[in-house]
Amino acid sequence: MEQTVQRERKIRIIPATKPVSTSGRASGSKQRVAAYCRVSTGSEEQLTSYTAQKAYFTQKIGENPDWEMAGIFADKGITGTSMKKRTEFKRMIAACKRGRIDLILTKSLSRFARNTVDSLEMVRMLRANGIGVIFEKENINTLTESSEFLITLFSGFAQAESESISKNVIWGIQKSREAGNVPFQYKKLLGYRRGPDGQPEIIPEEAETVKRIFRRYLDGCSLGQIKAELEKDKVPTSCGVQSWTYQVIHNILVNEKYIGDALLQKTYTTDCISKTVKKNQGEHPMVYVENNHPPIIPKEIFYQVREEMARRASKRKVMQKTGKTEQGKYSAKYALSELLVCGECGTPYKRCTWARNGKKRIVWRCVSRLEFGTKFCHNSPTLDEDKLHRAILEAINGLDQTGQEITEEFLDIASLVQQGQECGGVDPLALRQRLTALTAEQAVLMEQALALPEDTENKELNARLREIAEERESILHQLGTLQQADERQAGQAARMNSLREFVERRETKFAAYDDAITRKFVEQVTVLDAETIRVKFRYPGLEVDKKLN
Repeated sequence: MEQTVQRERKIRIIPATKPVSTSGRASGSKQRVAAYCRVSTGSEEQLTSYTAQKAYFTQKIGENPDWEMAGIFADKGITGTSMKKRTEFKRMIAACKRGRIDLILTKSLSRFARNTVDSLEMVRMLRANGIGVIFEKENINTLTESSEFLITLFSGFAQAESESISKNVIWGIQKSREAGNVPFQYKKLLGYRRGPDGQPEIIPEEAETVKRIFRRYLDGCSLGQIKAELEKDKVPTSCGVQSWTYQVIHNILVNEKYIGDALLQKTYTTDCISKTVKKNQGEHPMVYVENNHPPIIPKEIFYQVREEMARRASKRKVMQKTGKTEQGKYSAKYALSELLVCGECGTPYKRCTWARNGKKRIVWRCVSRLEFGTKFCHNSPTLDEDKLHRAILEAINGLDQTGQEITEEFLDIASLVQQGQECGGVDPLALRQRLTALTAEQAVLMEQALALPEDTENKELNARLREIAEERESILHQLGTLQQADERQAGQAARMNSLREFVERRETKFAAYDDAITRKFVEQVTVLDAETIRVKFRYPGLEVDKKLN
């Protein structure tokens, strides 16, 4: 039998004969070196630094015989906390991925990125492609073994510095707002421009557009109708274009700057890294500045628009078999679609066209009768549109006739009723002063709570903090209620002024029915029977019954 001879296992090291080429370039060829510069603001001092950085790196790369210029990439007036708007940085990374750069020089980690995650992600990606980054200030070359730890450390410092700067800036802005300093974005604000004294001044032709939008909305027009009218007449927006959007028109209607006031801190930025902007729904304090600049729209009209918006948004859906919700939709086509209701079941009436023997007849019918027959509504009549229009027109014109005359005594009584609904004895100023005092006390108590040793509970302190939180919430609710009451009262005042003007022009009569006139004066028309309607006007306690003929 043959014996197996076991051979001795040997290990031999073959030494390297060439230096490692990490970039994929030919051995002995020059390194393609690029530089990245960035300044975060457009100030003159920063722009000087920007120019100096470019000149410095151009000279440094040119003086090294082993390097050749691969480009100077420079972002001017751009933040380092995000990659989104850094076009030159993105262009440099794209060149790296295409193999056109072997090494990147930059002044410091904070110039490269102030976001720790972005710094590490970019450095790892570049290193995986054999491309190094040299940070001169920190003396770091990313191709060395210890570079990642140092980058994490220094990037964290840079990000912390950005967060600290951001907090200081936010604090400064908040104090500026509390002092009543109102910023204006004139390019986006129709009707205003910066005056010679630096304050807002009205642009007459643009102000007419703003007034037109408010007027047409109160006339009953929808946002779509206003949009179509403005585009038909080639009226430009604040940006100078003749194409309007629903959102732009809506923003004009709800912008308090048109009454000379300003609400500050409507939005806030969550953090300096993501820069997510959110609507302020009580997370941060707001500041309301009254009479800050010349108004374009009277406050009464502005609050009347607010009231009309709330009315349209709260419409009950017209009953339909296919309807899945009771939320309705405002219709600007016919005024009576909003106002005419059945006296028996309370359902709105609907405009219908009847055709018989080649003749068309326009009538209004109860929607419940149309959808369900007599199941829910038994006796609601069908009304001819012509008779309906005549009766409503007579009711409006009858406001100044004998027997229906609205005297100054009535107007004075209505005004007293309105004033009696104001605040119910609550003083808004006292509420705001109390809120300020509670906020200050809360801040002091919170500091005391934080100063307590761990696992230590002060029951009295916690109880008082809960009391303060509950009282603050109650006060904020009261202030919100008072604000809504003020808006309603302002809308009522505007309507009362319109009625007073109408009464003073007693000789004026409307010759024909008009939807805009009906919307202005009438709150609701109730069908009592086949021959009678009840017209309720948009003024306290005023209604009249009219016969159809």
